[in-house]
Amino acid sequence: MRYLAIDYGARRVGLAICDRQQTMASPYAVLPSGRSLYQQIAKIVREQQIDAVVVGLPLNMDGSEGPQAARVRAFVGRLAREVGVPIHLQDERLTSFAAQTRLDQWPISRTKRLRRVDAVAAVEILEAFLEGMRT
Repeated sequence: MRYLAIDYGARRVGLAICDRQQTMASPYAVLPSGRSLYQQIAKIVREQQIDAVVVGLPLNMDGSEGPQAARVRAFVGRLAREVGVPIHLQDERLTSFAAQTRLDQWPISRTKRLRRVDAVAAVEILEAFLEGMRT
């Protein structure tokens, strides 16, 4: 199966995709949030032959859900109507921190790192999801 991971944010949405063997997750894109977001994601799902989507669910450190988790759940509800493939939620606690740590090791400018952090966070979400499936 091929998965598309989404790190949903109010301004930007990071995307990552894994290969069919689910051995490697790679940053795919960062899209601006907006009206056409759902159609853009649906197009990517079709073009990249995605079998399922994984969306990061921002939980509080104690595991409870706050306002951002409610926004993600609303996003997932609408996205489900657009993409026509199963959607899974994945705990995304600390993924942005892990993404920033990973990017700090890359030999690119700070500006480029900031533009890629959402896609790298989506990689972290996808890797956690795939690891959970293996165990």
